[in-house]
Amino acid sequence: MNLSQDIITPHEAGTLPGLFKQRVNRSADKPAYRYYDSLNAVWMDISWREMANEVTRWEQALHASGLHPGDRVAIMAKNSRLWVMFDQAALSLGLVVVPVYAEDRADNVQYILEHSGSKLLLVGGPPQWDRLRDKMKSCHVLKHIVAISDCGKSEDKRLKTLSDWLKKGISAVTKPVLSPGDLATIVYTSGTTGAPKGVMLSHRNILANTYSCAQTGMAERDGVFLSFLPLSHTFERTVGYYLPMMVDAVVAHSRSIADLPEDLLQVRPQGIISVPRIFERIYLKIRENLATQSGMVQSMFDLAVQVGWRRFEYQQGRASWHPSLLMWPALEKMVAKKVLARLGGRLRVAISGGAALSPEIARVFIAFGVPLFQGYGLTETSPVVSVNTRTHNIPASIGLPLPDVQVRIGEQDELQVKADSVMMGYWQNEQATRRTVDQNGWLHTGDKARIKDGYIYITGRLKDIIVLATGEKVPPADMELAICNDRLFEQVVIIGESRPFLSALVVVNSNEWNNFLQQHQLQAEPTDSDRLEQALLARMALTLKDFPGYAQVYAVRYMLEPWSVENDLLTPTLKVKRNKILEIYRQQIESMYQGHK
Repeated sequence: MNLSQDIITPHEAGTLPGLFKQRVNRSADKPAYRYYDSLNAVWMDISWREMANEVTRWEQALHASGLHPGDRVAIMAKNSRLWVMFDQAALSLGLVVVPVYAEDRADNVQYILEHSGSKLLLVGGPPQWDRLRDKMKSCHVLKHIVAISDCGKSEDKRLKTLSDWLKKGISAVTKPVLSPGDLATIVYTSGTTGAPKGVMLSHRNILANTYSCAQTGMAERDGVFLSFLPLSHTFERTVGYYLPMMVDAVVAHSRSIADLPEDLLQVRPQGIISVPRIFERIYLKIRENLATQSGMVQSMFDLAVQVGWRRFEYQQGRASWHPSLLMWPALEKMVAKKVLARLGGRLRVAISGGAALSPEIARVFIAFGVPLFQGYGLTETSPVVSVNTRTHNIPASIGLPLPDVQVRIGEQDELQVKADSVMMGYWQNEQATRRTVDQNGWLHTGDKARIKDGYIYITGRLKDIIVLATGEKVPPADMELAICNDRLFEQVVIIGESRPFLSALVVVNSNEWNNFLQQHQLQAEPTDSDRLEQALLARMALTLKDFPGYAQVYAVRYMLEPWSVENDLLTPTLKVKRNKILEIYRQQIESMYQGHK
């Protein structure tokens, strides 16, 4: 891999605002960010010099708000250059940035703000504020609320619009001297107790991980990244924000997931990072279109996958040359390039992380020449641990460890990680920190793995955690316990591993069931199945009100026969045989996801 001489090293940067300053000095008049101007319906660029001028205005406004080094400030907004301005201004003043999902539930946001002690919150506008309004009344730790878009009149005196908050003109403020080991951000991630834990990451943690990513060729100088995963994800923040800054690449912020197909065509990025769900959506659309085509067209598609995969394996040195490869130029023109065109036609790097990517979907994209590399990481490791690369790509694996990242297999085949990117610990939770990082600095991931020829393969989990296709981690045992607190539900299994949303299989209490049907004027008949499902989901939602927004159930199937030791669905100690249930009820499970896009 050919690293650009213009790459900024952690030593040169020192801190995250130091990284920004270095890039401004080196690339002042080059484009930094690309954004969509909805008024004129065009994509616009802003240079590094212009970004620096804007960041200075944000610094002044933060300073004027009476904030001091070490104070926490939160941001709940969609990806944009404004997100970057806020982040860089806050970091330069020694403030600790607390990112919040733009679509998160109000009670979860309140918990994060209060637990972190955040004094200022930047919200995107009415969509966020309308959800937060009532909860913020009792959130007394919060002193300032700034809305990017006008939220209208409010009784809350803390609320200001961004235009009023930012000062006119540009004047510098005195900044503290920062060290690489200083706390930069607290990122909240769901834990096994249901309450989020605040992962503390230093400037050194993030810079070390960013530089290791740069050495794998995840980003190229002067390339264009399309950013669409939330910047509240450490994955997007490190690889889709700090990494392009380090290597001098442009970042275009997508308008929305709904607009992503069009944004891919207009921006034509060289790099994207994604969770599997995005590739699944594109794949399903391809399959839908294919189903309307002739048998000959479908056969041509299958042949292109077969030959393209053989070509990939040959290029990786794992297969010998075969005469069928002579068909590739024609198949590429007729089939593969049409798929690549959906992604803009210029992709050189597509990283998939956060959850396992379906082997079938990976095979199709890779066969058609999409440079798709699966990786692995944790918020606690800033976040990337390993990734496949262009010349070393085994899609069934999660790749090779990053440079400067050590991995080993510990007791019970647990994957353990040691690196400068390992977190400082959990905010105000020393006990959880000690459980996760041992006295020798090894982080215990909780994932079971094996290592072969340097490649890491995830084989399971020590703790029963569901990873959705969106990358969110959900502790099913806590949700199942909460649901069973309702007498209507005797037993429950939460489902969702590598799926787009959570679903549930439930055994209902026969004594409560008739009352439930009468209350909702329902019958346990196929004609009432949709209404019955919605009534059950509404009942379950009440039991899950204290869980994060992504930890909710969106489909359910019920049964009257209990799971028992006798029917081999419970162990002798009365624990649910999860895998057995998933096997027996496979058809019902698939029906809950059928047709979902």
